[in-house]
Amino acid sequence: MNIKVLGSGCSNCKRLEVNTKKALKQLGIDVPVIEIKEYAVIMKYGIMSTPALVIDEKVLFTGKVPSVNELAEIISKVKK
Repeated sequence: MNIKVLGSGCSNCKRLEVNTKKALKQLGIDVPVIEIKEYAVIMKYGIMSTPALVIDEKVLFTGKVPSVNELAEIISKVKK
């Protein structure tokens, strides 16, 4: 599983990264969360609003910060 948080490093981007790590821990999944700040890379995903979560090269959402429980649900569905 490859997990990326895309954004400028703003407070919402950092919160998404923290919530994602908490969700992974809650699920017992030990994978790194990669932070992507380079606009050229972000644009390749077609993202216009940050933060964004990308799992296994699939953009799951943009422009919001889901709760830890919402993220755990999203991650567990993708993992199956």
